[in-house]
Amino acid sequence: MMVAGLALGSLPATGKDWPQFRGPELDGKSTETGIIKSWEQKAPELAWMGEGLGNGYGGVSVAAGRIYTTGDFKGGQGVVALNAKDGKVLWTTVLTEGVPKHGYEGSRCTPTVIGDHLWVTTSNGMVACLSTDGKLVWKKSFDKEWGGKMMSMWGFAESVLVDGNSAICTPGGPDAMMVALNKDSGKELWKCHVPEFGSNGKPGAAYSTAVISMGAGVKQYVQMTGHGVIGVRAADGKFLWGYDHSANGTANISSPVVSGDYVFSSSAYGAGSGLVKLEKDGDGVKASEVYYLGADVLQNHHGGMVLVDGNLYCGHKQNGGDLVCIDLKTGKFLWGPIKGLGKGSASVTYVDGHLIFRYQDGLVALVEATPKEFHLLGSFKPEFQEKESWSYPVVSGGRLYLREQDKIMCYQL
Repeated sequence: MMVAGLALGSLPATGKDWPQFRGPELDGKSTETGIIKSWEQKAPELAWMGEGLGNGYGGVSVAAGRIYTTGDFKGGQGVVALNAKDGKVLWTTVLTEGVPKHGYEGSRCTPTVIGDHLWVTTSNGMVACLSTDGKLVWKKSFDKEWGGKMMSMWGFAESVLVDGNSAICTPGGPDAMMVALNKDSGKELWKCHVPEFGSNGKPGAAYSTAVISMGAGVKQYVQMTGHGVIGVRAADGKFLWGYDHSANGTANISSPVVSGDYVFSSSAYGAGSGLVKLEKDGDGVKASEVYYLGADVLQNHHGGMVLVDGNLYCGHKQNGGDLVCIDLKTGKFLWGPIKGLGKGSASVTYVDGHLIFRYQDGLVALVEATPKEFHLLGSFKPEFQEKESWSYPVVSGGRLYLREQDKIMCYQL
């Protein structure tokens, strides 16, 4: 079902767009400069607040003057587009038959927008391609096509990785942990069977979104699955390596962080964090652990992690946001844990030499991105807060976007 709204001409994407989960490079970093100032004396001003996003925790993408996200609407879960100028709904397209049922009902996916098309997953396990005017191009069922399976009960949560002509997603099936589809037609290009590589975690997909690595000189998709982190060769879907030390059996959520030949991963529920180094191994790749930090030292629940100049910034603790900065290569703490800013997990976005942390209770804090010391530059409580503020903060065109279930707030930076 598509509900038509206002028409908006197709505009070219800009360097200030935020077209997918965690930004242009899937790393939580904006390239914008000259827009952040201290919030100690004055918090950012609310430019507008919109509604009609449906219920959900999915983040927003911003491209060519539009905002896109996913939500639960009357009749099912789907995609909504808004005008970035004022937050008015342009169109809504429902993809599922009925609202998916699982713990913490609502959407999870951030649309991936390229040109005049976008790609999404639904929380009941569907991957779909739509045009940016809301028309369905194709859709596939994780269950029917690949025996899709989640590691636990909170619904599929990944955002689609579009790389060249391929749309990469993670059904979690026994013979298709990950699949590559032709982004234009949905035709399967390859599927990846993942053998057992450790005892931690559970079978199935996790709640993470895949990233790209050139570790050991091999282009590969790195993804956190139910059993842990894996590397899959981009060319043909060959399983390359697996690492389970940082995995737990309840929910592995945050995307891995890649840096050259290194991959860092972290999860909560009694697990922890680990860094591996990738090296050539015949015609494949092997992963060797560099260090491991136990749950009492560092566990990132679901707020994500940002790497800036070799320093990793994130929140620590299950359902917690104690802020930390560590040296990625050594695991040495440079500052933190810093307690007492907001309550619950803290999601993080980097922009203009600063870190914007958004806590589960809605609090938004500005922290200088420096390993020298923790430097808080102010915080504020947004105009509206409901349930858990889990959607990551987005910066695009000098504005800060905060999705809060059916509503979205736009703050002028």
